[in-house]
Amino acid sequence: MIVDWDEAYANGVYISGGADYPARWAASAEAFRRDLVAAGRAKLDLHYGGGDRERLDLFFPQGAPKGLMVFAHGGYWLAFDKSSWSHFAAGALKRGWAVCLPSYTLAPQARIHEITRQFANAVQFAANQVGGPVRLAGHSAGGHLVSRMVCGDVALDDAVRRRVTRIASISGLHDLRPLMRTQMNAALRLDEAEATLESPALRRPITPSAVICWVGSKERPEFIRQSELLANIWTGLGVDARCFHAAGRHHFNVIDDLADPDSALLRMLLDDAPLDAR
Repeated sequence: MIVDWDEAYANGVYISGGADYPARWAASAEAFRRDLVAAGRAKLDLHYGGGDRERLDLFFPQGAPKGLMVFAHGGYWLAFDKSSWSHFAAGALKRGWAVCLPSYTLAPQARIHEITRQFANAVQFAANQVGGPVRLAGHSAGGHLVSRMVCGDVALDDAVRRRVTRIASISGLHDLRPLMRTQMNAALRLDEAEATLESPALRRPITPSAVICWVGSKERPEFIRQSELLANIWTGLGVDARCFHAAGRHHFNVIDDLADPDSALLRMLLDDAPLDAR
């Protein structure tokens, strides 16, 4: 039985050198953007909405894109923006896909249902810029956001919704009710109604998207449980949903597979082959 819910959802203190990761991410992302801008393969700070943080970056492969991958960053809807994650577009770009990285308004300035709406607007905007199939990947809170995009109450138009054929929730949060017991809820302001509405595991997906729940084998037990939960429930609703445990990965390096064009994660997300971690 869990008695300390803050401890259950803490990550950095259980990762060796965990405090160093944000600075490394930001430096790598800045260098990556600089190179893509110099190569004429980046469009930065495109406004997809009226808020100051409703902006996105688009990166393009060499040659015509095969499709679009959109990445939703994590940070418990409380931290970070698109500028820390640019380099994780590298793998999809090398496989010939364009990549979109949006920012969104953070809590407490926005409630989670408002962040969901903003992310849907970003997907819609980016899909109007790049043709072909759309694949979504999100980490932690971003895993929640991409999972919500295939639920029926999200405002994507039908044409874009049909293009979203696969999603990858990487260490995602799929049942938000436990977060009501954490101190961070002072900023998130989740109540029972919103936590239920915004929990993908409590909603019925309406698109035929394949769903990859990707979680590190060395993550906190709650993140493993959350990933297995979504795959379990959505499988029962007729979705091709699978949970994969990335060997030796923790919450901060589990996203490294996005930078590797040959990773099992990207092969499953971007190819049309059956889901298989091999």
